[in-house]
Amino acid sequence: MDYDVVIIGGGPAGGHCGRLLSEKGYRVLLVEQHSSWQDNNFSSAASPLEILEQFNLPETVVARFWKNIEIISTSIHHFWSSAQPLGVVFDFAKLREFLAAEVLRWGGEVRLGCRYLKYQQVQDKLTVFLKSKGEEIETVNTRLLVDATGYARAVMYKHRREKPDFLKAVGIEYLIAVPEEDYQKYQDNLVFFLGHKWSPKGYGWIFPMDNRQLKIGAAWLEGEHPYIPEVKPLKSYITQIMQTYMNLSKYDIIDSHGSILEYSLNLQDIYYQEPNIIAIGDAVSTVNFLGGEGIRHAMKGSEIACQYMEEYLQGKSRSFTAYQQRMQEYFQPKWNLSDRLSRKVYLEYSDARIDQGVSYLKYLSTQDIIDVLFYYKFEKYTKGLGGFLLGKLRQWWRKIFPSQKPE
Repeated sequence: MDYDVVIIGGGPAGGHCGRLLSEKGYRVLLVEQHSSWQDNNFSSAASPLEILEQFNLPETVVARFWKNIEIISTSIHHFWSSAQPLGVVFDFAKLREFLAAEVLRWGGEVRLGCRYLKYQQVQDKLTVFLKSKGEEIETVNTRLLVDATGYARAVMYKHRREKPDFLKAVGIEYLIAVPEEDYQKYQDNLVFFLGHKWSPKGYGWIFPMDNRQLKIGAAWLEGEHPYIPEVKPLKSYITQIMQTYMNLSKYDIIDSHGSILEYSLNLQDIYYQEPNIIAIGDAVSTVNFLGGEGIRHAMKGSEIACQYMEEYLQGKSRSFTAYQQRMQEYFQPKWNLSDRLSRKVYLEYSDARIDQGVSYLKYLSTQDIIDVLFYYKFEKYTKGLGGFLLGKLRQWWRKIFPSQKPE
């Protein structure tokens, strides 16, 4: 069988890429190793509201709309609210299933339960070896091969030993069902936990789903910390959130899943191999670990990649150098700033310093918080710091000159 594009990995990056290219009339094969979209359903999947319109996604893939944000450190708790929804928490399985259905709708093919084994270069085409459960190894030919396998980077690196040193993060998440009275407390909220009490070397979260379900998770960066010589198992911090913060006396654990994330400092991944292999999504580190957001970035990266894939398929270009340059131009400035900030906060700061940083956030509006968390407009945080310092100045002025107002 011959294809224009074979995509390995049916996550948001691979699914959206297949959707876009099949809609343009290219022969696309989307390959997913799991037998069901419910398998490996691990993404926390919180995004701002614009993602639905930006990527033409239906509300049927949304598990819950959220309109409030809470940020909690060891000693500080701030809450921002909105009368209208501000964002979504996806049903990750339904999102991937929808994107795959779009591939089929536009004439592409989807293989579930099919593992990628290897490829061989044959002149200007690639022969790709695939294995479905209970079936013989089969081969397909393609003009382009796309690595959308996330941190595994299964296509870009034939052997694990070939991989360079990546920065690494680890996360675990529980999907739990709670009584209605407990669910109502969190059904509209994104809750983030910072500080050594809740999630040393990282952050924790509570995200709402449908059917009285909540996602409770914690993640951290791997690395030494000057103030934290030892940490407890990651799951213990999730239990602490449920028992100490939420005071849950009754809940059912529906699912428990974990994941490793490896990403490249300064986005210096291998983006392509000449002449016709290209990587997208987390295979080129599009996830932003400051808040763990990856879906929106993976899908945007796919759109950028598809422009250059089309040029290749139309014979207008024989190199993906411009793709790498464009990706780094688009993601690198704020991504690098976010990475430096996350490594400082999670791997260098004392608990008191994290509390102090969170305390500054009270000067920010709800929109400011959205801009900081999802759009990396860190100048808004500087605004909060300015408000804090101005408040301190006014307090000092009133103590010295109680009868006068500061100018």
